[in-house]
Amino acid sequence: MKIEFFHDVICSYCFPMSARMRKIAERYENIEIIHRSFALAWKDEDYIRQFGSREAVKDKVVSHWHLANENDDEHRMNIEQMKDADFNFPLSRSALIACESARKVGGEIAYWNAFDSIQNKLFVESKNIESDKVLEEAIINAGIDKDKWIKFYKSPSTERDVLKDMELSDKYNINVVPTLIINGDVILAGAQSEIIIENVIKDMLK
Repeated sequence: MKIEFFHDVICSYCFPMSARMRKIAERYENIEIIHRSFALAWKDEDYIRQFGSREAVKDKVVSHWHLANENDDEHRMNIEQMKDADFNFPLSRSALIACESARKVGGEIAYWNAFDSIQNKLFVESKNIESDKVLEEAIINAGIDKDKWIKFYKSPSTERDVLKDMELSDKYNINVVPTLIINGDVILAGAQSEIIIENVIKDMLK
């Protein structure tokens, strides 16, 4: 079984979903999980169109984090610290390129480790994941060779590969993350519970 896991580093519901998918992956050895980038906000204009300005984004986005934190089985999100952080809410672009660069170094496992480490920087440590320094810290924390990673991070071809994932999401008509595409056609959208995910998988494995 192949599961394409579409997600974004700035997606608060992707944070708990990733932890659940790790448990699923441990439980079913015959499942291949492929990570796919989906950008909720790739450039400034995306935020300006949605919120009116970059400065308006954080208050509106973080005001909904309590719902995602309730969805998170471990309630890890540091909401109050993020409210006090002195930077605008980050765009997706740099961090998604960082994740794709990790995949080029170490495959899907490295991508996943980078993704989780970067999300931890944002949702737990309240760090600005548009910062190259913060991304480098996350990559090191994920156990990825920084020197190998940075070559891919600076390569224009890596960004093009991220954009290919986003083109694929259009083909699947995905408009929300997290979303799972199972064997190319079964769609499971939203941060579903572990039980629901597992029941769908069991039904398909019968």
